[in-house]
Amino acid sequence: MDPKNKRQRPEPIGATGRTPAAGTPAAGTARTAALIAGDYRVTVNPVDGSQVELAAGGRPEDRTGVPERLAEAEAARRRAALTAPLPPGTVIPELPLLEREEVRDRLVRLLSRGRSVRVTGASGAGRTKILDAVAADCANLAPDGVIRLSGRRRTTADLLHQLHGLVFETARRRPTRPELLAALAEVGAVVVIDDLEFGAAALDELLAATPECAFLVSATPEVPSPSAEAQLEEVFLGGLSRRGCLQLLELAADRLLSDEERAWAGDLWFESEGLPLRFVQASGLLRQRDAALEDPRGETGAETPAGSGAEPGTTPDAEPDQAAALPTLAQSAAAAPLLAARGTDAARRTLVLAAALDGEVPHHAQLPALTEDTHADTAVAELLEYGLITASGSGYRLATGVAGQLRAAGLLEVPEGGEDPALTIAQHYAWWAGHSSVPTERAAAESVVVLAALTRLLAVRGPGHVNAAVLLARTTAPVFALALDWGTWERTLRLGVEGAQLSGELAQEAYFHHELGVLALCGGVLDRARTELEASLALRDAISDRGGEITGRRTLALISDVGGFAPAPAVSSGPSGPGGPAAKAPPLRVSPPEEHTVVLRQAAGGPAGSDAAARRGRRRNVIAAGAGAAVVVVLGTVLAIGAMGDEAKGGGDDPGTVRIDPSAEEAVPDDGLPADDATSADPSKKPKKPGDPTAPGATPGSEDPTTPGTGDGGSSTTGGGSSSGGGTSTSGGSTTSGSSTGGGTSTSGTATDGGAAAVGGATDAGTTDAGATDAGTTDAGTTDAGTTDAGTTDAGTTDAGTTDAGTADGGTTPDGGTTPDGGTTPDGGTNAIGLTTDGVTVGTTGDTGTDAGFA
Repeated sequence: MDPKNKRQRPEPIGATGRTPAAGTPAAGTARTAALIAGDYRVTVNPVDGSQVELAAGGRPEDRTGVPERLAEAEAARRRAALTAPLPPGTVIPELPLLEREEVRDRLVRLLSRGRSVRVTGASGAGRTKILDAVAADCANLAPDGVIRLSGRRRTTADLLHQLHGLVFETARRRPTRPELLAALAEVGAVVVIDDLEFGAAALDELLAATPECAFLVSATPEVPSPSAEAQLEEVFLGGLSRRGCLQLLELAADRLLSDEERAWAGDLWFESEGLPLRFVQASGLLRQRDAALEDPRGETGAETPAGSGAEPGTTPDAEPDQAAALPTLAQSAAAAPLLAARGTDAARRTLVLAAALDGEVPHHAQLPALTEDTHADTAVAELLEYGLITASGSGYRLATGVAGQLRAAGLLEVPEGGEDPALTIAQHYAWWAGHSSVPTERAAAESVVVLAALTRLLAVRGPGHVNAAVLLARTTAPVFALALDWGTWERTLRLGVEGAQLSGELAQEAYFHHELGVLALCGGVLDRARTELEASLALRDAISDRGGEITGRRTLALISDVGGFAPAPAVSSGPSGPGGPAAKAPPLRVSPPEEHTVVLRQAAGGPAGSDAAARRGRRRNVIAAGAGAAVVVVLGTVLAIGAMGDEAKGGGDDPGTVRIDPSAEEAVPDDGLPADDATSADPSKKPKKPGDPTAPGATPGSEDPTTPGTGDGGSSTTGGGSSSGGGTSTSGGSTTSGSSTGGGTSTSGTATDGGAAAVGGATDAGTTDAGATDAGTTDAGTTDAGTTDAGTTDAGTTDAGTTDAGTADGGTTPDGGTTPDGGTTPDGGTNAIGLTTDGVTVGTTGDTGTDAGFA
């Protein structure tokens, strides 16, 4: 990022050479690495989410064992990295520790006896200064030396893991809770913790976890006191005496005080209750006053900005008398606005940035890019010399009350059209922390600044603030995970979830939930891990993030295996298109064990298991349908072959067969019975179809000369006719469409009393088997078909004979009509080749007039 252009958009992390996953930033370099957390091997992946697998019995480097202690040089390097650095080339005068010798000696004696001590004092009382002095006195007191930690925004677990990393070789290995306690039980050191923010039971836990360590901690009176069971001495630190404050002021100002200045310092001592920090700030006012007296026109000084509330004498137009005047008591008690107004522009901008970060000062290497000043790194030394910032762990923070004083003076207001400092910081750190050239340990050292920026952005919720917070959390979360700073990692993820929910970025929210699930899994909290992963999977399924969904399902399956949970129901979705995300499939439903049928409901495009089940079900349906079709085809073929064999036996033209004369007219006698039909011996004339209106009527009662009639049994002739009341049909009397509902055979013509009329039947139409004994015997001919149903009432006279037989192409009857190709009956029906399925006489062929009339 160009230091001269703070508005330059950062280059977020991504995957080189490929399209980033849903919700990830633009293409860049993804920071991926593997680490060991107890029994798990975690591969931190900022694109799709971290992947977890069991490490036991895997690679040799994954095997757990007794941790090795750090080498002396490496241990010294790591511990030095936790102290607040100064810009290169900066020299700040070292002030002595005044009126603290008694307290200092007491603390050293208690620590040498193995006792732990808590130093309680107000902010600005010099707690950090006395801790530095005691730590130097106890350098050779314990086997593992002195270890300095910062308790600002740290929990008990954070401090324990940080202590473990300063003594043992971690090699990207985070120990489990039992491993951590077992290792810390062997540590013997003097642990100095500044700005501790917890007490009571949490402090008891810290002391119990390190039985061989002696603790020296400092806290403000607002922090809860140690419990009664804690083996902890408490030392209270107050202010300096009047004499000590005047001496400190002379040492800081590097000159003797005049009588007027002594009186002024005496009033300040009374107001500040002797806090050393106030006199360090007062020394800054005296140095600025001396500089103004030497250069009354301010030719070499900084120009006071308008509206700063600074005293006259610092601008080029100030009078020498005004520059020589001492600050008032009110200005001395709240010296921050006056010190900032008379300081450099880089110092003022640094104060504005720190105030936006809840008092946290960015590293001096970041200040040139954030303030657009290439020399802004020197502002840290200037502010430290004026007493506006103090050391806090590996960085600096604003002194107590400074932010409030600057805000009251109007120095923190953003100019109209200007950019919020927190937004500038977030954009810069999102670019810097995600850059592959920045070591993870170096980026993790800025964790306090990152958390402060995230908190400020989510509190403001202005235009672009929430999106910047999500980007910053997404970029820095993998860095904190690799640096084994998992307390900061968890807080970053939770702030990221909040920001993603506010901005509606489902992909980012899914990523944060997935990482929280991985974090809970490594911590042994399986219920929380499963909840977080299921929430992540639901979001990723909604946006069709297949890569992230696969990673989440693998992790969820591992949780099920480790915790013995039932596997979660598969959530599948169909192909999503421009219309929106695919809908989720309902869960699988399984019938009780005693039932044989299992009902599976799964949407298309589901997982492989559900697709296989669906394919098996479809395969069974296809096989069943094919088997049924094969049975029908075989049955039809058998029946057709039988019919053709019968036709071959008796279907030829019989010389003795009498053909119907198509020119004969149908005569109906007075008694209602049909007249004898006139036949023609001309064989060249093709018989007309029964449905033809010109077809002649049938002559009932005419016997076939070649076939004897039957008596009461109603046996049929060889031509296929049948009678039910003792009458006989003529040869060839069966038609192509006649059928009866009761089993007898009806014809298309009129019927005799119990017999079947023959209309238009050719000699080759009636076969021997078509009018066989079964169809014309007692059951079919006499009782059911001959007399009642087919012969007289339904088929013979009313429906088939008179009314419907004369219709087109074969005619139809309501009860037993026929079709041109092979008639059907309501009871039995036919198939495609003119067969019956329920014992009913059906079907002839239209060309030859052959009657298939078998039952």
